[in-house]
Amino acid sequence: MGFKFQGFDFLHLDSSFSEDELLVRKTARDFVEDNLIPIIEECFRTERFPRELIPAMGELGFFGANLEGYGCAGMSNVEYGLVMQELERGDSGFRSFVSVQSALVMYPIYTFGSDEQKNTWLPALATGEKLGCFGLTEPGFGSNPGGMTTTARKAGDEYILNGEKMWITSGTIADLAVIWAKVEDEDNRVRGFLVEIDRPGFRAYDVHGKWSLRASVTSGLSLQDVHVPAKNLLPGSGGLKSPLMCLNQARYGISWGAIGAAMACYDTALQYAKFRKQFHNQPIAGHQLVQEKLVWMATEIAKGQLLSLQVGRLKDAGSVGHQHISMAKRNNVWMALESARMARDILGANGITEDYPIMRHMMNLESVKTYEGTHDIHALILGQHITGLAAY
Repeated sequence: MGFKFQGFDFLHLDSSFSEDELLVRKTARDFVEDNLIPIIEECFRTERFPRELIPAMGELGFFGANLEGYGCAGMSNVEYGLVMQELERGDSGFRSFVSVQSALVMYPIYTFGSDEQKNTWLPALATGEKLGCFGLTEPGFGSNPGGMTTTARKAGDEYILNGEKMWITSGTIADLAVIWAKVEDEDNRVRGFLVEIDRPGFRAYDVHGKWSLRASVTSGLSLQDVHVPAKNLLPGSGGLKSPLMCLNQARYGISWGAIGAAMACYDTALQYAKFRKQFHNQPIAGHQLVQEKLVWMATEIAKGQLLSLQVGRLKDAGSVGHQHISMAKRNNVWMALESARMARDILGANGITEDYPIMRHMMNLESVKTYEGTHDIHALILGQHITGLAAY
C-alpha cells in the first residue's frame, strides 16, 4: 500500500513564494501525482523510461523552463527549482532526464550557440520533439574532466571527432549530443560540438544492470572519425569553464530535486508510523526512537528548503556563486539519502518493497550523491573557496 503525499511546509515557506511560484509547484505536483506515481514502480522494476510522458512535459514548459524565448517558459530559477523538486519526488531518474534536456543540452546551446543553432534546436527541444544528451564524462575521467581524451581535429570546413563517453543520460534516445572534446588545432582547448546521432561513426549503447536510476536511460557513446560541419562547433564555448557552467546549472536543479526525494521518504515514514501499530496496539509514531528519526528528517528537510530557496533567490538576482550551488547540492543530496535510510528503518521490512517508494529513492540517491560532482569533490570545492587553497 502507498500513501498520498501530504505536502511538507514546517517553516511556512509557502508564504515566501509568489502566487506564480506556488502555481508552478502545483502544476508540477499534479502532473507527478496523476502521471508518474501510478507507473514509476513498474518503470523502475523493468528498467523502462516513461517516454510517453514527454509531450505533456513539453506542453507544461518543463524543458528549458528557466530560459527566455525559443518557446521556453521563461520561469524564474526558483520556479524551475520547484519543478525539479516535484519531479524528483516522483523519481530521481525522471528528474535527471529533464535536468539533462534543460541544463546540459538547451542551456549550452542557449549560452554558447550561434543564432542558427539556437533557432534550429531550442524550439524542438523545448517541446520534447527532439531530445538531447551531454557528453563530458569518459570511462577514465569523471571527477577530473580536464583529463578527457576525446579529440576534435579541424579538416577543411569540418571537425573530426574521436573518443568515448560514459554514464550519459538519454544517450540512446537522443537526437542530438553535446560533445566536449579537446581541439588539437587550439592547443587542446576544450570546446563543445553539436553532434547529430545519425552521423557515421557515432554509436550509442545502453548501460544495463544498474541498481540505481533504473527508470532513466544511461548510455555510453563512441565516436570514431565522426565528421561534423564547422558550424556545429558551439562558437561561445572555450575551455573547461564552459562545460562546468553547464554542470552548475544542473547541480542547482539537483539541490531542489533532492528535497523532493527527501519529502517523499519523510511523508511516507510519517504516515506509516501513524498507521503501523506495535507493542500494546499503539502506533509506532508514539515511540521515542521513531519520533527522533522523524524530527531529524523534518529539521534537515526544512534547512535544505531554506538553502535552496536562498541560492535560487541569489541566482535570480544574478549574484550566485558556484560555491553556493556546491553547498546546496552537497548538503541536500546527503540529507535526502540519510532521510531515505531513516525512513526505511521506520518501515522495517516493508521499507524494502516496491509497495513504498523508500528503497527506490535510496538507490537512486546513491547515484545522485556521486554525479554532477561527488560529495567529496564538492567538499574540496567549498574548501578551496573558504581557504583559498586547492586540495586537489
